[in-house]
Amino acid sequence: MDWVWILYEKYIRKELERSGIDKPSDDRLESEFVRALSDTYVTILVQEPWRGSVRFKRLQRLDASSMFPILNEPMNYLVKHFGGGKFKLNFHHGYHFVATQNFKPEGEPLWVDLPELTV
Repeated sequence: MDWVWILYEKYIRKELERSGIDKPSDDRLESEFVRALSDTYVTILVQEPWRGSVRFKRLQRLDASSMFPILNEPMNYLVKHFGGGKFKLNFHHGYHFVATQNFKPEGEPLWVDLPELTV
């Protein structure tokens, strides 16, 4: 799950600076990261051809209680649930956008016939 910390580090440091903590300890960074993850959700999108261009189809939204399988093994999770394709994972802490990470697992695109998630 180290890849998730890389996405969150800048966000966590900025949030701490806003609350007056300029040089947080490693323990403080870790505790704030864990706290942020408890209020995080991940949206999984896939790039698909659309009217001569591309768009991102929303496939799934995972809250803190259900996102750990994708955080631990993102490629395996994507292949198992959606097959191959160009995926984008968008991370939000509450209403704040944190970061995005792209994945491109090989395989049959199982997501093609899935309905788009409406949120």
